[in-house]
Amino acid sequence: MAERPPVNDWSSDFDHTDPRWVNDPYPIWDELRKKCPIAHTDRFNGVYFPSRHDDVRAVAYDPEHFSSRRVVVRETALPPVATPPITSDPPEHAPARRLLLPAFSPNAIKRLEPRTRQICAELIDRVVGRGECDAAIDYAQHIPVRVIAYMLGIPEEDGDQFRAWIHMSLEQGITDYEKAMQALGEISAYFRKEIGRRGDRRGDDLISFLLDAELDGRPLTEAHLLGTLRLLLVAGIDTTWSAIGASLWHLAQHPDDRTRLAADPALIPTAVEEFLRAYSPVTMAREVVKETDINGCPFKPGQMVFLSFPSANRDPAVFVDPDKVLIDRAENRHSAFGLGIHRCLGSNLARLELRVALEEWMRRIPDFSLRDPGAVTWSQGTVRGPRRLPVRFPLR
Repeated sequence: MAERPPVNDWSSDFDHTDPRWVNDPYPIWDELRKKCPIAHTDRFNGVYFPSRHDDVRAVAYDPEHFSSRRVVVRETALPPVATPPITSDPPEHAPARRLLLPAFSPNAIKRLEPRTRQICAELIDRVVGRGECDAAIDYAQHIPVRVIAYMLGIPEEDGDQFRAWIHMSLEQGITDYEKAMQALGEISAYFRKEIGRRGDRRGDDLISFLLDAELDGRPLTEAHLLGTLRLLLVAGIDTTWSAIGASLWHLAQHPDDRTRLAADPALIPTAVEEFLRAYSPVTMAREVVKETDINGCPFKPGQMVFLSFPSANRDPAVFVDPDKVLIDRAENRHSAFGLGIHRCLGSNLARLELRVALEEWMRRIPDFSLRDPGAVTWSQGTVRGPRRLPVRFPLR
């Protein structure tokens, strides 16, 4: 792949794959908020970047001008592929979302806690006697993979394949069209086999639930079924493992916060919300479909918009000391799970996984630090989180 030209002006030529953006985007976003709140680049066929909370909110609440039919910014756009409800616009969006609500209700998610806790304990058992591990590869990346596999009724041991597809689709696929298409085809083929394996025999899993579901009085089409399953697999994994990894990355560097959480586990749910705000993993995208104007900036049809919830959550107009991570922050109406009609359907599940992952880790490994800060790597693209997170800890 050809080397990409460096960025000289973030306000008029930004590139979200630039190493400076990938490794530490917060100073860049802060500069844009002050000097050019709505940036633009001609790269990726034209993309806008609103950096302030109110402008992000304005886009998120305006499906008339900003469509969700394309939610990832790529060098070459993929052919239209529905992954409802996330790629649906009104009026199709509401029924597609309503279909999934029972599976992600608070009561349904609460029933997953014992299995989630068991998964975390098993993962910690593998590393606790070593005195070191990669907290991303050995721990964070496995938890949502195995939980969503458990929910879908597919083999948890296929996790390596799921992670490979996510890397191909959401990272390599930003600039490599063939990789993105390969992942799309392989995920669809995988779920076709799982659907065929069930036949007329249903289980207590999400695939069976969707096979029996109806939309407007009719069974789901294959395209809708496969699209929703692709969404559940991809969206249910990368986002949450990134949030878990970023939380552990923070705690590895802040002994005072570790000590507080180890001594007072009841504070963990509040800390979870602050980690979600400060290290929000998800930046979605919208396509401009009708010309409009936000705060004097014209948005032209056919171009894309980065909907940066992470930047919105660092806006000093909304949060006091936004760049400080305060694990007991009381006022915290963050938008880590999005805004508008597409607010994350799986927020209850993500909160459960993140809370349990931190509870189990802090109970077993309360004292840990980065083994090599320079070895930490971050993902690029739609979801940001540590991909390598080497830590060390005393044997107990």
